[in-house]
Amino acid sequence: MKLINTVDAVGHVLCHDLTQIIKDEFKGARFRKGHVVTEEDIPVLLSMGKEHLYVWEMDPGMVHENDGAQRLCALCQNEHMERSEVKEGKIELTAACGGLFRVDSERLIAVNSIENIMIASRHGNTAVQKGDKLAGTRVIPLVIPEETLRAAETAAGDAPLLELLPWKLKTAAIVATGSEVKKGLIQDTFTPVVRDKLAAFGIKTLAAVYPGDGVENVAAAIGEMRKTGAEIIVCTGGMSVDPDDNTPGGIRAAGARIVSYGAPVLPGAMLLLGYFEDGVPVLGLPGCVMYAGATVFDLLLPRIAAGVEITRAEIAAMGEGGLCLGCKPCRWPVCPFGK
Repeated sequence: MKLINTVDAVGHVLCHDLTQIIKDEFKGARFRKGHVVTEEDIPVLLSMGKEHLYVWEMDPGMVHENDGAQRLCALCQNEHMERSEVKEGKIELTAACGGLFRVDSERLIAVNSIENIMIASRHGNTAVQKGDKLAGTRVIPLVIPEETLRAAETAAGDAPLLELLPWKLKTAAIVATGSEVKKGLIQDTFTPVVRDKLAAFGIKTLAAVYPGDGVENVAAAIGEMRKTGAEIIVCTGGMSVDPDDNTPGGIRAAGARIVSYGAPVLPGAMLLLGYFEDGVPVLGLPGCVMYAGATVFDLLLPRIAAGVEITRAEIAAMGEGGLCLGCKPCRWPVCPFGK
């Protein structure tokens, strides 16, 4: 930095905050560190008794923090995101709609591995609402070499690092298995829970059917629900390894391609996920979904609702963080479960 006359400071970057005091009216930072001095600022600075200023020397090839933050923001911003004004070298991105927030973790790490570069985001594969904060970008120093920003842009590649996918699926059908439910021996308390969880993502339940037990009965019921045009089929109950639990077999017999029967998540280890040839997902939900605060269903539903097909490898990767700690009271989703 260097000391210059205030009258010669237009276009230069301040090295520290400058405090203004107006008796009985104001005391605080009138100009912040990193501010670029304008012609209109000169009379104000002089009235504050600032005839000299410490400023950064803006050598060729150096970029101001505000400009740097904007270039980093451009690496992140995708459609359905809104950006804040740049302030003190920082820009924040927020959600313009509800949807699934996703992060390209590998490329984000590559960018953040570059010295004096910083992009912070919320966890990927999570549900967000309109107005939720998604990410913040800034460079660390007041000025940064152009070549550093170019390195960040190279590491990021051509596609945005972040993505927000609006909810896509709109309709569902529920197959509630179990002879005890079909015969009315117990009240169906599972279907209302699933219906409410789906509704939270804008998914309307078109129909619910009670086939009882048996592979053939479950498969036939799934076939009937497919005729409703539902974009997702959810089967409840009958997911354990007991001889009478035929839901997995019924899903297979209905023609679904099984991605995974079982998931490294507690609660929810007995989940089944599959897809029909036309891309319609089908799930077999274990009983824990009926009573637990958060389960594997809550972790996968945002991706399913956004129309993202889930792979076996992605389910396998859920093991780290897939243990619910059973906190009382439950704080889901503001907790480490599934993160």
